[in-house]
Amino acid sequence: MSILDQVPITEHTATRAEAVQSGLRLAQEAEELGFHRIWFAEHHRSAAFASTAPEMMTALALERTERIRVGTGGILLPLYPVQKVIEVMALLGQVNGDRVDAGVGRAALDDADYGEKIAALVHALGTQHPSGAGEPDGRVWVLGAGGSAAPLAGLVGAGYAHGHFFVPRGGEAATAAYRATATEHGHGAHTVLAVRVITAETHERAQQLAEAMLLWRARKDLGFDGPIPSAETTARHEWTDAERTRAKARSQAIITGTPDEVHTELTALAEAHSADEVMINTLTSDPADRLTSYRLLAERLME
Repeated sequence: MSILDQVPITEHTATRAEAVQSGLRLAQEAEELGFHRIWFAEHHRSAAFASTAPEMMTALALERTERIRVGTGGILLPLYPVQKVIEVMALLGQVNGDRVDAGVGRAALDDADYGEKIAALVHALGTQHPSGAGEPDGRVWVLGAGGSAAPLAGLVGAGYAHGHFFVPRGGEAATAAYRATATEHGHGAHTVLAVRVITAETHERAQQLAEAMLLWRARKDLGFDGPIPSAETTARHEWTDAERTRAKARSQAIITGTPDEVHTELTALAEAHSADEVMINTLTSDPADRLTSYRLLAERLME
């Protein structure tokens, strides 16, 4: 089990500096809790997320940890020359050994050379760290939510990380296409399923925290890009009909409840997608609530 951190800006971590420091503390906490890896996302011009340079977050987190795998989840490859990405990730691997992951994606960006760039990454970084120990060649991972990303990852020998929280339906076909293509081309398949989860000591508290995240997501869909609100602010909020409609639709992409309830749903999802690993993304205003959620998951899922 692993963590995807988007380095959220919230009521509690209201500045970018506070959000970044919170993300770096999370890497240390994740290591102490026994998580396998932590990845940092890339977002630009965002009022909700502070990680504009996931390779820098990775470097800073590697300095503060000793065992946990750390990586990018992911670098927006269409924005950069592939040689620059190769050299940056290779340098991190040279300093930190085999615990650096190079996760890449393209979001909604067009790049006619995207597949060639990923193949170049796998080839170049694969000379440093060949496939083995449950990790893909070069420790390169392609992030996707269906479409062409899954078979592309299989074609070039990369791992595939499927974003369930982006598109909560149809992922089974994507992960199956990835495994089939990888097998056809003689590569091992390595599948991560990224899921948005919130848990707490009680079902009621988990729902309160999930409601806050859904308010943020609904308002973002409606054109307001702001920080993640607290559960207390959300409880006082007067919801519009449009917000309620968007929140209901977005609720399909989040798993929430007690640790036992979440365990049941995550296990079923992982089995349906034949995932080797589940990667958890948790958005709460208070970093203490986020840490509690991760701690409860670690205690229940890694028994």
